[in-house]
Amino acid sequence: MEFRALGEADFPLMKEFFRSVFTREPWCDDWSNDAQLSAYIRDIAGCFNSISFGFFDGGKMAALCIGKKHHWWGGTEYFIEELCVRFDLQGKGIGTQFMAEIEREILKHGMDQIYLQTERGKPAVGFYKKLGFNEIEDTVCFHKQVEKK
Repeated sequence: MEFRALGEADFPLMKEFFRSVFTREPWCDDWSNDAQLSAYIRDIAGCFNSISFGFFDGGKMAALCIGKKHHWWGGTEYFIEELCVRFDLQGKGIGTQFMAEIEREILKHGMDQIYLQTERGKPAVGFYKKLGFNEIEDTVCFHKQVEKK
């Protein structure tokens, strides 16, 4: 496996890999609007302090992580926006190996914490708990659909 940082030249690969994972179970997201997906990847991977990583098996992407360096009162953290493993490789330890590489790399850049969000009830919750992540029980995430009147 090859671990490497990703940049703007990798956006098309990141976009297609992301689509290939998140349009399947258990997520089933509708990323059929190519312009919307391109804008989303650019939003999270092309902003100030964005740091993205790829894990490659024989030159083919096996895992993707898009995040950013985030300065907070408690220290500098790596905020993971998206992390995914290729569908056919899930459950085979690739994600665990990838996260170990990410942890080593962020330490080199002065970050000693990782923060992320995922959907309750999805397999990702168990994956992150297995890796030693703790659920922040006093944090609430809100969403509101604003409708035209």
